[in-house]
Amino acid sequence: MIEISSNTNPRIKDAVALQEKSALRRKSGRFVIEGIRETEQALAAGIRLQALFFTSQLQAARPDLVRAAEKSGASLCLIHETVYQKLAYRESTEGLVAVAYTPNKTLQDIPLPKNPLILVLEAVEKPGNLGAILRTADAAHADAVLICDPLTDIYNPNVIRSSLGGVFTVPVVACASEEAVQWLKSHHVRIYTAQLQDSELYYETDMKSGCALVMGTEATGLTDYWRQQADAHIRIPMLGRIDSLNVSVSTAILCYEAVRQRHER
Repeated sequence: MIEISSNTNPRIKDAVALQEKSALRRKSGRFVIEGIRETEQALAAGIRLQALFFTSQLQAARPDLVRAAEKSGASLCLIHETVYQKLAYRESTEGLVAVAYTPNKTLQDIPLPKNPLILVLEAVEKPGNLGAILRTADAAHADAVLICDPLTDIYNPNVIRSSLGGVFTVPVVACASEEAVQWLKSHHVRIYTAQLQDSELYYETDMKSGCALVMGTEATGLTDYWRQQADAHIRIPMLGRIDSLNVSVSTAILCYEAVRQRHER
């Protein structure tokens, strides 16, 4: 175990840089996890930890978590409270931050049951929206979330925080739209694109068989590529003056319609 009392320690500076720089996360293949629940979920998902930074209070309260991190191969770093305040990304007193290796998941790594429910996000750019959608995916027991042509880092600290660790509880894969379409069609998964034009009401669409719900950005919606590949275009009725819902809210509405139909069956 290493004890760290200085904010200028190279390990601390490296962890802070990983939080702030997506380019460094991509180049090094590492990211930062903050929080007890998030770290537990990462370990349960088989995420490899490089290092665990924790305070003496955390060590006293959760020695089991420290042991689990060490067993996974993490270097243990006992840090002073002032160092934790430097390292902590959010305002919390949990006293734990981990550096983890980014999992290299592909579409072929996703185990699909019969009649899967899959969420597809094209060019999602706001970490908060992605995190909220991952929470919905976890709650609705979606089988996978595909991030196509992403404009945000899946392991951005804001994604991990806003997903409450949901990024670890649901299979999440980043890929090109063409790869996603080919994979979905090869598994006989119907593609339903959410769009206002040339569409039918979502609750009149059969979602009981395997389907992928495809969402675009709030600003521009889906590209023509996805619209052309769809088996059906679906929409949420807009009865007010504003013709757009937040993409995470729209995803939750459509996702739970699939859940409702399947439970009804």
